[in-house]
This record gives sequence, C-alpha cells and structure tokens, in this order.
Amino acid sequence: MNEKGKLESQKGEKGVAPAIGIDLGTTYSCVGFWQHGQVEIIPNDLGNRTTPSCVAFTEAERLIGEGAKNQIAMNPTCTIFDAKRLIGKRFSDVTVQNDMRLWPFKVINGTSDIPKIVVTYKGEEKQFTAEEISSMILAKMKDVAEAFLGKIVEDAVITVPAYFNDSQRQATKDAGYVAGLNVLQIINEPTAAAIAYGLDMINDITCETNVLIFDLGGGTFDVSIVTIDGDGKIEVKAVAGDTHLGGQDFDNEMVDHFIKEFNRKYRCDMKSDTKAVGRLRVACERAKRALSSTMQMTIEIDGLHQGIDFSTRITRAKFENLNLDLFNKCIETVESCLRDAKMEKTDVNEVVLVGGSTRIPKVQELLQELFNGKELSRRIHADEAVAYGASILAAKISGNMSERVKNMVFLDVTPLSLGVEISDGTMHVLVPRNTTMPTKKDGIFETCRDNQCVTDVIVYQGERVRAKDNNWLGTFSVAVPPAPKGQSKINVIFQIDANGILSCSGEELTTGLKKKMTVTNDKGRLSSQEIDKMLKDAEKYRLDDEQYKKKVTARNALEEYIYDVQNKVKTISKTSKKKIRTKDMKKIEKAIKDASRHLDTSHLANANEYEKMLNQLETLRVSVISQIGD
Repeated sequence: MNEKGKLESQKGEKGVAPAIGIDLGTTYSCVGFWQHGQVEIIPNDLGNRTTPSCVAFTEAERLIGEGAKNQIAMNPTCTIFDAKRLIGKRFSDVTVQNDMRLWPFKVINGTSDIPKIVVTYKGEEKQFTAEEISSMILAKMKDVAEAFLGKIVEDAVITVPAYFNDSQRQATKDAGYVAGLNVLQIINEPTAAAIAYGLDMINDITCETNVLIFDLGGGTFDVSIVTIDGDGKIEVKAVAGDTHLGGQDFDNEMVDHFIKEFNRKYRCDMKSDTKAVGRLRVACERAKRALSSTMQMTIEIDGLHQGIDFSTRITRAKFENLNLDLFNKCIETVESCLRDAKMEKTDVNEVVLVGGSTRIPKVQELLQELFNGKELSRRIHADEAVAYGASILAAKISGNMSERVKNMVFLDVTPLSLGVEISDGTMHVLVPRNTTMPTKKDGIFETCRDNQCVTDVIVYQGERVRAKDNNWLGTFSVAVPPAPKGQSKINVIFQIDANGILSCSGEELTTGLKKKMTVTNDKGRLSSQEIDKMLKDAEKYRLDDEQYKKKVTARNALEEYIYDVQNKVKTISKTSKKKIRTKDMKKIEKAIKDASRHLDTSHLANANEYEKMLNQLETLRVSVISQIGD
C-alpha cells in the first residue's frame, strides 16, 4: 500500500476530529475545540493548558514546547523563540535588524530578502524560515489535540494579531499548510477574544454594548473596539495595535538594565556571552512575573559570566520606570483606536483584559486612569480567551455548533489601508483601514503618459502618504491601447476575503482587457517550490522525532528491566532456600553489565539493540527462576 493509502486507512480507523482553534502566540500557544455546547481547552503532554512557542535543536533531537523552553539557558544559540516576529517580514526590515541584536540565535539574509534562522542540528548546520519554525509549533498543537481526542485533526482556525499585514497573514496560512492543517480561516486575536466574551455574555446582553478588547501578549499588542448586541452580532468598529510590543520587550529592557549593571560592577562585557545572556533572560522573565504579585524580587545567578556570581534586586517601581515609555505607548494606541471608532471614553461599556502581560499592575493602573476609574473586566481567561474564540469560530465554520451560538455573526475589519501608487508618488487609498470584511472596492485611474501600452498597478498597505513609505504587496500590469494621456481608463478592483487576504484585478474600460493578481508570492513570500520542500522536511523531521522517541522508549524499557532483574535476583538470594548457581549468576551479571554499558554511552543506540538485550535478560531471568522454582 502506498503512503497515501496508509494515511487514508489510519483516518478510517481513528476518524476525523472536530475543527480546532489555535492561538499561535509569540511566547505561548494554546489550542481548543468545541464539544457538548462549550469550548474545551486542551492540555499538552505535561498537563499545561498553554505551550511555549519554542523549538530547540540539539545533537540528538528536536524539541518543541516545554522541552525546548526548559533547556534554553544551556542551548541559547539553537533554541528558537519569537519566530512570530519574523514571519512574513523582510530581512532588511528595521524591526528585524533591531531584534537580531537581542536574539542569541543567528539570523541571515536568505533568498528574496527572506530572513533565515541558522542552527546546528545533529552536527549539521540547518537553515529555517520563520514559517517553518511556526509550522513546527502548529504541528505540536495539532499533535496535542490528536493525542487528547484520539482522532486525526485536519481543520483549524488560526489567530493572528489584528495589525498583521497581508504578507504576515499569508505566511501564517503557509505555516498551517506545512503543519498539515487545512486553515479554515485566519482571525484577528482581539476579535477571537471578543467572540469568547460575547459567548460568555450572550444571555446577559439585551442591547448594544461597546466592548474594548485590550490584548497585550508576549510579543504583540492589539486594541479592538467591538459592538455586541442581544442577537449575538459581534461587529468590530476599529482596531489598532503594534506587532512589536509585548512581554518580550519588557524582558529586553530588564536584560539590558542588568547587563549594564553587571558590566559596571565587574568591569567586563558580558553582552557577547550568549549563554550568560540567555540565563539572565530566563531570570528576568521569572522576575517580571513575580513583580505582578510582589513589590520586589531578588535575582541570583551562580557563575553568570567568567565564573562571577550575580546577585541583584529589582523593585516593582524600577521595573515600571524601565518600561514606562512602552506602557504609555499602549495607552496612546487605545486613544487612537477610540478616535478611529469615533467614540468617547464614556461610550465604552466594558474594558476586557486579554493576554498574559495585562497582569502587570502598572498597565492596569494606566488603563483604569484613562477610563476614569472604570472597573476592568477579567471575566474571560487572559491566556486562553483567544484560543477559546478561535475554537468557537472553527465549530461555526465546520457546522459543529449548538443552537446556542449558531446564529452568532462576526464582522471584522481591515487593520490597515490598502491602495495603489499614482503618478505623483502618493498612495491612493481604495480600502480605508477599519473597513468591514469581506469587502470589495474599486477606483478608476487614467493613463499618465501619451501612447502608453501598459499600466503598472503597484499595490501598497499602510497609512503613510508617500507610497514607498508603506508596505509593498505586489505589482501587476494591465495592457492599454495607445492613446493620448488620460484617454485610457482602468478600473482597479480590490477584494478582501474573510481572512483579510487581498485579491486585485484591473480592467481597461474601452477594450475590456483584464488582469488579476492575488497577493501570494510577491514581497518575499515563499515560492510553491519552497513550500513543497518545507512539507518534505516537516515529514522528515516528524519521522526523525518518532525514531528518536522509539529509541528512548526502548532504552527506558531496558533500564527499568535491568533494575527489575537486579532486585529480583537479590530477593531470590535472600528468601529462596535454593541458591542461584554460580554459572547462572555470572551469565546474568555479564548480561546486566553489557546492557548497562550500552546505557552509559552518550549516543542512543538503535532501538533493535535495546530490544535484543532486553530479550536476552528476559530469557536468562525465566531460565534461572524456573530452575529454582521461585
């Protein structure tokens, strides 16, 4: 039977699971599904309901999630985090260049200006795109769901920050595809949180309620103002945000502060010591979490750099002062979102906190001050709300929805304006930001030169006046009949689907000549060949992981059996009237010694070798016990 046949057979035996909702976070990811009229958040293999968005490569194996995060301090250069901050971006992007100075792992410029992460895996240098790393995290969440459900997971809704541009959304869909998922829809994170809140309040809301979702996570920040009515209609009025603001940035400020303190105290530069900086980063993240519930925290790290023990104290006031500019930036974004929604602060009925970083007391204090002391809503779980909302949408799209929420309507908006470059170098906006999706807009443009044969339509996304200052999405050309300037006219049509992904077309009005473009492989996105290669590599790494797991399982089984045989032999020697013959005892001791030698080697042996030794020990044990009659 071919591989495809095997897969189909397995699906037939196990069945297909319901669609899942995945919150693909910068620092932590979460997965859930709908059953029995409610959302179930799925715990990972360690029982935690969120999983670190980390991938690590070692000499022996690839680790994803908890295992990767737990060894980050000892293996900083080959442990990848923050992949979400790279996805869909160019290497030349200013934010990428700034982040590279802070990451312990190496990032290089790949083909088409796509950043690539360089690691060493099993003694070989490997290069991965952010999409590939994200696909590994998504595959992990898929595995977590399949282990819990006992079925094959195929369909998923994946969340992205509201301010992700078209390239980042497309790249996230690519990552889902490589992970083996059929991505039903890409949904904005604050919209998913609004869905979770709307479901929770559906029985309490009798009239239109304006809700501000304040979503501050590990790497991104989003504000969304939504209106929820008593019929279950959830309409996004405006979004604002920053794809480069979150808990990681607060950690970076602390790390930078303590590096300067260490260098000042001990007159040495530890910044180039990636392992030391990695250990310091772990300690700073722990301190940040602790400062949400205590007023001060002591950081102690043995042998941090050049054998120097580092001990220092940080107060909540110092932490707040280090990050005050970033906290104020959050509040400015909220004010901008209110202006875009054409609302006053008094028009907002509820302020809902989402994301782990909203636990920071200063953030809550500033937000409460802005809304004149209004009580902040913590009704939905800060870490799980986004996955919760994505799971509801996944169930609705796939038809696995109860009557309670079947009629809920979700109306999202475009986060950024979309338009084309015109002859004076400015961007003519066709789709203004905060336009409800899906949508279709058009505009008529004239030729700008005599006897033009073709017109280039250059598509941008952003809020700047000059086109080149915005995010270039792609270019397509429309043939026009030669004519004097301004005689030929082109109708340019922009169509945005429910995922927020753009398709463009242009039609010359006198001849009817048309040209279409879906923004797919432009602007440094991965080509179909690169995606196919990533799919093959993903399967290869999956098989490698399975093979490694098989070796570890066989090794552990042998180790347990050695202890069992040793204890059994001791027990027989003490309690049995018959003694084990010297010849048999030597055989058992030799078999145990040989097996133990294999266990002590640094590299894992083949699973068959462990199984062979286990069988030999079993045979010897049975032989000895049968002779004694124990």
